[in-house]
This record gives sequence, structure tokens and C-alpha cells, in this order.
Amino acid sequence: MITKYLLKLRILPRWIIILLDMLIVSLATYLAYLLRFNFEFQDIKSFNYGLGVLINTLSCLLALLATRSYAGIVRYTGVRDGLRVFYSLVITHVVTFAVNLFYSIAYGKALIPNSVILIAFLASFLFLFQYRLLIKNIFSYYRSNVTRKARVLVFGAGQLGIVTKHVIDGSGDSDYKVMGFVEDDQRKVGKVINGTPIYSGTGLRDLLGNLEIAELIIAITSLSNDRKNEIVDICLEYDVKVRTVPKANSWVKGKLSLNQIKEININDLLGRESILLDNNIVRSQIIDKCVCITGAAGSIGSELVRQVVQYNPHTLFVIDQAESALYEIERDLFDYKNVHFFIADIRNESRIDEIFFQFKPDIIFHAAAYKHVPMMERNPAEAVECNILGTKKLAELAVKYKVQKFVMISTDKAVNPTNVMGCSKRIAEIYVRSLSNHLSNEGEGTAFITTRFGNVLGSNGSVIPFFQKQIRDGGPVTVTHPEITRYFMTITEACQLVLEAGAMGKGGEIYIFDMGKSVKIVDLAKKMIQLSGLELNRDIEIVFTGLRQGEKLYEELLASAENTIPTHHKKILIAKVSEYDYDKITDGVRRLEEMIRANADEYQLVKVMKEIVPEFKSGSSKYKVLDDNKPLTPAS
Repeated sequence: MITKYLLKLRILPRWIIILLDMLIVSLATYLAYLLRFNFEFQDIKSFNYGLGVLINTLSCLLALLATRSYAGIVRYTGVRDGLRVFYSLVITHVVTFAVNLFYSIAYGKALIPNSVILIAFLASFLFLFQYRLLIKNIFSYYRSNVTRKARVLVFGAGQLGIVTKHVIDGSGDSDYKVMGFVEDDQRKVGKVINGTPIYSGTGLRDLLGNLEIAELIIAITSLSNDRKNEIVDICLEYDVKVRTVPKANSWVKGKLSLNQIKEININDLLGRESILLDNNIVRSQIIDKCVCITGAAGSIGSELVRQVVQYNPHTLFVIDQAESALYEIERDLFDYKNVHFFIADIRNESRIDEIFFQFKPDIIFHAAAYKHVPMMERNPAEAVECNILGTKKLAELAVKYKVQKFVMISTDKAVNPTNVMGCSKRIAEIYVRSLSNHLSNEGEGTAFITTRFGNVLGSNGSVIPFFQKQIRDGGPVTVTHPEITRYFMTITEACQLVLEAGAMGKGGEIYIFDMGKSVKIVDLAKKMIQLSGLELNRDIEIVFTGLRQGEKLYEELLASAENTIPTHHKKILIAKVSEYDYDKITDGVRRLEEMIRANADEYQLVKVMKEIVPEFKSGSSKYKVLDDNKPLTPAS
């Protein structure tokens, strides 16, 4: 019964604390009489000790009400609570001393010996503070040992791990009990931190089973991504939840709290070690310049905007046709007075010309594009008009206004394209590269630079938020093919690459990024299901739907005929690509432009795209008939 009551009791009622304090002061005062008179009861009686105890106890009640020392939560007793108790006892015994003084003046002798008052003060402080500590320890003991708490391991016995354990132990509402630290650093293994042992990471499987661990908290920032994935895989094997501690710079008001320790998510596992770029070079390229960003409301564009403003451009103007999304960026950057926002379509040449005439940009980061493969497969004219002709118009305006650098954002789908979207980006790549070489030969200025990378984590339309929604809805999780793989990178990394490319590029380069290992999408789906605490094929299932129109099984960053040239950064390479004749590509783009104006048949439009890019072979698409040299019929 007592145990159940203690477990349910969260805060002692204040009237109980007041009664306990008064009782302790009464006992301390009586003890003071005993000590003062050496336990001679006749002498004690001659001083009417009962009245003396009553006066001191009532004085205590007045002091408690005045100082509110009863208001502190007993199980969290600390130094401040001790000071509050001290102040209340000072008031108590000052009042008692005053009553005693008036009594001695009135009746010619003291009611309470002054030595009794002093002893009572010391004994009361000792007992009151000690009983608070005792109750604190009782609560701590019962909540730690009687309550069934989740048994937890903290991975990392460094400063972050110690802070994590302290936060867990110091929270009265914590449902965790730290069973130990886990370390890969063998120098720490076998040692003890405040009674908590440090175990070796090599024996993680045995620890999870033998200690009946429910959760593991990763509290180390230097952990490699491969090791993090290995730890998570072991934990998922044992149905152990994995949480992670955020970096110190993201703690609220510089302090870690229990609710900041979040469940690890798939982005934490796909992200890679930070890539250090030369920010000084980037800053020197942007500071005090006029910068334009197209597609500024998209995933890449919006992150570019946020990164560029940190380098103090003289003016930054951003363009997008998505009103609501651009408004969100504008609200986020309200304090930046040198940032200007324009609702405009890059295909509207006169509108973009008007904006360029007003600002005359030094650098353009071109992120505006249609990117969804199945949708562009159904709407090839839109892919051509935006991704190819929009880029052409923007490039021509860059030349007209003598822009220093034009950085175009491309995609790995432009390599050996199997879909309309990828081919449209490849034609845009070819055009700006040929234009750059043409201008260089003519001795003119704008440097056209291309960056090429894979899928971006968390971007609009990314597979990860799509899977997350399907899991929240109870499934099934749909994967197009059991063997399909993709490269992933973070939005931050992608934008760093774009800025670095803009800084180092001289014109005509196609920069590619070391994307690491490709990820099997079905494995990604399985891990996301497990991280959600669900069991595959019991709680939720994976359904294979077949490759979508134009979709590849494997993405590539380089065509087979290409190789690379290293740069000053080992993670950034220059693709060595085939050269295209400027007049020939210009003629091809002009043909596409005429077909768009004439509202040409989509098959004829795609056929011309295939003529411009011979390696464009349609995959899982109705345009495959163009590769098979089959006659086009209405049924096609």
C-alpha cells in the first residue's frame, strides 16, 4: 500500500509539509531543553517547557507562511531550498526571542533560556534540511527501483554522454534507467562514471540481450555514418529503439532537456560526414555582389537563398512562380532588407529582362526546373519549354547583361537519360556548356558552370517523406522495383556544392559530387518501417508497383564515355564530357522551340530530343517505340 501510494504521489501536499516542519521544530525545541539541562527533567519542568515549545512552534508557523519555504518540491531539494529553510528558522527564533524578551521584562525572568533558543535553531535547521533530503532519496529510490523503467544504454562516454545521463537521472518524469555507457574507445572500457559502468561497443549484441535493454541513446557527435548504421541495425535486430542527442548548438537556451532526445530517423542514417568547403573562396565570390536565384521557392533554391544571405551579398533577388512557397521564404528572411522577391516564370523573357535591367546581376544560380520524372513523361512539352527553353532564355539574358557567372543545377538523371525529364536537363547542360565555350572563343565574359548530383533528402517529392506518409497511414509502402537503387545527399551538402562550384568554376565545367554509396530503396523502406516501431508483413507491408514511365533502376553520375578530373577538393570532381558543336546544339534547340510554338505532336517532340541526345533510350515508357524504330500509330 505504501509503495503504491509513493508511486502515485507526485508532489506532497503543502499542508503536510507545514505540519511536518512544525512537528520537527517542536521536537528540536524539546531536544534543546533536554540538552541544555543535561536531561534533568525537574529543571526542565521548572522552566515550563511546554509553553516554550508551543511559542517556538507558533513562531515557526508564522515564519513558514511569511517565507513560503513549504512551497518547494521536496524531492527536488537543493541549496536554494536550504537557504529558504534557514531564513524561515531565523525569523522563527527572532520572534521567539522577542516574545521571550517581553516576557522577561513583564515577569522579571525569562520564559525560555537563550541557550535553548540557540540550540533549537541549530537542531531545527539540521533536522528540517535532512528530512527533505531523506524524502528526496526515498522518492528517487522508489522511482528508480520499484517503478518499471525502460532500461537504457548511452552510446558515448564523453562529455555529451555524461550530460545525457545527468539529464535522464535529474528528471523526475523520466521513464528511463541508465544501465551503462557503451564506448568504441577501448581506453575508457571497464571504467565507471558516477557508479555507471562503461562497456565495449564490440559486445553490443550481448549487452542488449543480457541487460534487457529497451532503448539506446546515441550521444556522440564524432560517430561515423557507417558505424551509426551498424549500431542501428543491431538495435533493430533486438527490437531496441534508438534515440539520438542533438548537437549542443541546437539545445534550447544552451541546455539539453529530456524532450530534445529524439528517436533517430532515416535522414540521420543517410546523411554523411560533413564536407568541409572553403567558405572564404565562396564568400569572396558573393560578398558585395548582386546575386540572382531562380526556382527560389524549391527545396534546393530555398536553401541556396538561406546560405547566400550569410555571405553578405550587396543585393539578392529571387525568382519563382510558386507564390505561397515564395511567401514563406520571404517571411523567414524578413530581417534581410537587401533581399527582393519576384513572382515570375523564367519562360517569360520580357518579365525576366525587366527584372535583370533593374538589378543587373553578377551571379545567377539557376535552380528553376520541372523535376518529377513520371509527370514530365506525360507532359514533354512542359519539360522542353521550362528546362530547355527557359534555361536558354535565362542564359541569353545573362550574356546580354554581362553576368559574371551562371551556375546551373542539373541532375544525375541527365546521364544516359531514360526519361524526358533527364534528357531535357542533358540538353540544357549541353547548351550552356557549348555557349560557354563559344563565348570563350569569342573572348566574351559569362562563365557557364553546371553542377550535377543525385536525390536530395527531404526535398519536395522525395521518396522519404512519401514513405513516411504511407507508414503513418498504415501502409502499404509502395516501391517500384525490388532492385531499384538511388544516391542520396542532404540539401545542405547539395547547396554547398553549388556555391563551391560557382566559386571555383572558370566556365564550361560540369561538376559532380562524390555521392558515396547508392542505397537500395526496398532496404530503405524496410528500415523506415522498423524505425517506426512496426513489424514488416505484420503491421505493414511493402508492395512492388513496377517501374514508372521513364524510371531507371540505377542512377549514374557519369556516362560510360566520361571520366573525371580532380579539383582541390577530393569530394568534388569535374566530369570530362563529350564536346558539342555550338551551332548544332543551337539549331536543335531552335527546332524544339519551333515545335513548341506549333503545338507539335509529343512523339515528334521526343524524337527530336533523341536526335539531339542519341544516348537517350526510353525506359518503361510509351516513347520506347521511338527506340525500336516502330511506326507511330494513333494507338502508340
